[in-house]
Amino acid sequence: MSRSIKIFDTTLRDGEQCPGASMNRSEKLSVARMLSRLNVDIIEAGFPVASEDDFEGVKLIAQEVKGPVIAALARAKEKDIDAAWEAIRFAERGRIHTFLATSEIHMRHKLRMTREEVLQSAVAAVQYAKRYTEDVEFSPEDATRSDYDFLCRVIEAVINAGATTVNIPDTVGYAVPTEFGELIRFIRNRVPNIDRAVISVHCHNDLGLATANSLAAISEGAGQVECTVNGIGERAGNASMEEIVMTLRVRKNFFDAETRVHPEEITKASRLVSGITGLVVQPNKAIVGTNAFAHESGIHQDGLLKDKRTYEIMTPLSVGLTEHKMVLGKHSGRHAFRAKLEEMGFSLKEEEIDATFEQFKKVADQKKEVFEEDLEAIVAERVYRIPERYLLKSLHVQSGTQQQPVATIELEIDGQLHKAVGSGDGPVDAIYRTILAMTKTEGRLLQYAVKAITGGTDALGEVTVQYEVAERVYFGHGADTDIIIASAKAYLNALNKVAYSKGDGGAALRIPQEGP
Repeated sequence: MSRSIKIFDTTLRDGEQCPGASMNRSEKLSVARMLSRLNVDIIEAGFPVASEDDFEGVKLIAQEVKGPVIAALARAKEKDIDAAWEAIRFAERGRIHTFLATSEIHMRHKLRMTREEVLQSAVAAVQYAKRYTEDVEFSPEDATRSDYDFLCRVIEAVINAGATTVNIPDTVGYAVPTEFGELIRFIRNRVPNIDRAVISVHCHNDLGLATANSLAAISEGAGQVECTVNGIGERAGNASMEEIVMTLRVRKNFFDAETRVHPEEITKASRLVSGITGLVVQPNKAIVGTNAFAHESGIHQDGLLKDKRTYEIMTPLSVGLTEHKMVLGKHSGRHAFRAKLEEMGFSLKEEEIDATFEQFKKVADQKKEVFEEDLEAIVAERVYRIPERYLLKSLHVQSGTQQQPVATIELEIDGQLHKAVGSGDGPVDAIYRTILAMTKTEGRLLQYAVKAITGGTDALGEVTVQYEVAERVYFGHGADTDIIIASAKAYLNALNKVAYSKGDGGAALRIPQEGP
């Protein structure tokens, strides 16, 4: 009988540490609900001690999301563990995940602790967490660059202290698959009480090996994999959840292991996370990229027509990918609209239904066909937004081959109407220069990207921007059938996040995070 591999999804914790990918509480709850639909085993909902906003986000998920275990991260400190427990105490099943570095470079330069001090602190943290819950996970941060004998001493000690899961992180993405697999085998052979805990792995993708390392660990007996939707996360990201799940599914005979994840929900989860974070999935990304099931070669197309198995090892339907199809039109009513959103995995409040239905009707009046991707963009724009300090009221742009582009903009700022006129090198540049002058925001635009969500000249266009202020990156996105208006919406969305993070919108600044 196949082994069951637990999927520990850390999209809401490690994934959110990706620059610019911070989510508000409503967004976090929506992602958590989608992860529950996916049927992941554990959701790491956040790092409660990091900020009041993070604490409340984890608490909300613990109260609202049923099914998966809800985990909270904590350093090996009592105040962190207290915060973690207070955030998850109302979950159906809660887990405290505590960590402490064990590599020489981390102990000497970051922690300024001796090996014995680290060992004692790790044991004390697990014992303290055990006062709250039986489900305690411990991670020796930077395990792959640790002395293996010392690493095994720590693992044995924390299991004796009550840890039920020990996670082996490749924190800086340093390991290669053969080496990482050998480390898991070494731990299994060297730690005498390892049978009393689940071995987990948490691999980063700095060398592009996170998924391969995770699979090597599974082959050597790991029973849990920590990963994220679309592989998002700090630096180059984490092991990709969809790659782990589908590899075990497609190569089940090789690994003799499987997960409980519902693969047909993968595409929906990918689109939801991409839409909320503003992190666009690269076209050639495995499983969820737009080219993942595209075939241009004549030889490939000929083979597919004869038998799809010639060039497809899995079907688009197996990951929930369907062809574009008209789902609603301008004559569709609220009942059909609500039913379609529920079918797509969205669970919205009445006021959110009102806002999205109003926007849907506007889009439906402009387009002959409204697709699922259009609805996803509408939900992302109208629901997953922080309070807006800057609100676009009107926009007019003059541009042509013989004149300098000029933008006339009306913004509502803190409830007051402001109007300004400005020029630029192009229509978008004119809009952005004018908005920047009106909002008096200091920073710089790092990236501007446009894509058509569906085909045709009447497609809903989506604009994504990256805006940097004080070395922090903010993503903004906007959608409209008019790409100029979408550009203004995206820019204002980013600037609203800047204002929100500074406290102008009521949010506390997040303290720098660390973790496995």
